[in-house]
Amino acid sequence: MNESTVLVPQGAPAESGDEHHAHPEYVAHHFDSAEQQFDAGKLGVWVFLLTEILFFSGLFCAYAVYRGNHPEVFVYAHHFLDKNLGALNTAVLIFSSLTMALAVRAAQLEQRRALMAFLIVTLLCAFVFLGVKYVEYRQKWEHGLLWAGKYHAAAHETNHGSEAASADPSTAVETRAAGKATSAVPAELPPSEHTSEEAPRLVGVFFSIYFAMTGLHALHVIGGIGAITWILVRAARGDFNRFYFGPVDYVGLYWHLVDLVWIFLFPLLYLIH
Repeated sequence: MNESTVLVPQGAPAESGDEHHAHPEYVAHHFDSAEQQFDAGKLGVWVFLLTEILFFSGLFCAYAVYRGNHPEVFVYAHHFLDKNLGALNTAVLIFSSLTMALAVRAAQLEQRRALMAFLIVTLLCAFVFLGVKYVEYRQKWEHGLLWAGKYHAAAHETNHGSEAASADPSTAVETRAAGKATSAVPAELPPSEHTSEEAPRLVGVFFSIYFAMTGLHALHVIGGIGAITWILVRAARGDFNRFYFGPVDYVGLYWHLVDLVWIFLFPLLYLIH
């Protein structure tokens, strides 16, 4: 069933015969038909998604510039990301895209229970994604693998502060100077397949980009949760039918973009050597 066949009706006349209500309640007064309303909404969503693509494109450009200028930093630091958790989140989001697409289909076919079920599964996937991301962030925080500004304080002071306090003052000064010069990673690192090579300078740059890109993506996931919840409430109320399912389709497009962005983030941050 394509959209042209689903949206054929131009609006049923109201029982009262009032010209101002000569179309169904789900068609806004400034539209002539459900089809026109759907097309206008679809165009608006695509314009919005285009701005989101431009936004994330800027982040990807920043990633490319920093990786090009400091390739050794990215090669070294990416070893401290958990590829298994990243792969799990990728699988969860891909599955959520499937359930969201099935929700749109259920709305087109007026399958109310199926629509609600698929939306609930999509929400559960979103919460699983955020839960896994929380585990990753907590690991980075505990090991001092933070963005550049916090990186030195968490990593250097925690691992060298007690040693410097008990050592000779001149030795403490030398230790601080060496730490600032090399920007070394913390002494105790999380389990990973990292090598024994010496940590390059500016390792915190990688984690700054990591937290910026994954953090902003997580905010979009939270926004998606809000939108899907809104759709779920309306579905439970019985607002959608075969002629009016636009909001479900619009939210589905947004959610597919969120999934697509992560599909790019996962290999760039976790896999590429």
